[in-house]
Amino acid sequence: MKMLIFDFRDSEREFFEKNDFTDFELTFIKEPLNSMTQLTEEQWKETDVISTFINSSVTADIINKFKNLRIITTRSTGYDHIDLKCCINNNIAVFNVDQYGQKAVAEYTLGMMIALVRNIMPAYLDVQKNIINHPDYEGRNLCSMTLGVIGCGAIGEAVAKLALSFGMKVLVTSYARCNDVDALVEYVSLEDLLKKSDIISLHIPYTKETHHFLGEKEFKQMKDGVYIINTARGELIDGIVLYENLISGKVYGAALDVLECEQVSLTGDISNIKHSDTACVASALITQKLLALKNVIITPHIAYNTKEAVEALLETTFNNIRDFVKGEHSKRLC
Repeated sequence: MKMLIFDFRDSEREFFEKNDFTDFELTFIKEPLNSMTQLTEEQWKETDVISTFINSSVTADIINKFKNLRIITTRSTGYDHIDLKCCINNNIAVFNVDQYGQKAVAEYTLGMMIALVRNIMPAYLDVQKNIINHPDYEGRNLCSMTLGVIGCGAIGEAVAKLALSFGMKVLVTSYARCNDVDALVEYVSLEDLLKKSDIISLHIPYTKETHHFLGEKEFKQMKDGVYIINTARGELIDGIVLYENLISGKVYGAALDVLECEQVSLTGDISNIKHSDTACVASALITQKLLALKNVIITPHIAYNTKEAVEALLETTFNNIRDFVKGEHSKRLC
């Protein structure tokens, strides 16, 4: 079987090469898979398996170019970058990696929270310029603040648990219960969470229904001086509305590990965006404006990125492919 592995890091290549992929002809491609990807005619015709990451954009147009594709495996929990409907129509199995890095993401979320409310980044940047102004760095005690957790899946629950250990009051709006801390959190409506939370942290998947989950209406409901944390998906927040509320002071600060149109937003290079994708262009431009604000922390989607989490991610990816080849299909998304 022929397998293309996109957007890989060196440790991932080492993992694939040393594990039992003897029945596979592996080809490693540094770049994400997207509309600009150039493959040989043989690769389009004969590839059986592709392995991608979140930076890829696996559209119907791309899927239909592969003539022998059987499996798409994404080395991530999120799979909104893959056209599942097209995969179903073409009988292509899709696998993700469920719950490999919930502790890593939760710890990172709390780290961003502390950095934000204690003004660590502004203080650090000032010291680099030999500036020290203690009144500018006055922050808040987490134990005096209320955290609103939107979504109590594995990551949301882990965040709630850590926040409780800091002495925070935790409000939750979620379809699922926070099993381990069920009696220690308060379940409220989204509207009440927005009104009462000092910090709001997003932990829901991105779907058509959750696009711009926090938009103009939701920001109006928030209390003045709120902090926003997003380690889930960039498309959950309307970036333009967030920027406007940061400028007005309604939102006191934001920490974002994810962005809309993430593959281009951080670099600002819009040359690879389709001319018709005006939303992506707008997202890239608003990200550049957000980067200029001292009360915004932006990182390049690394909340999951610990040694332990990456090892678990690769093990699950390997097992998904191996099990499918052996005829075990229970873990496939479609």
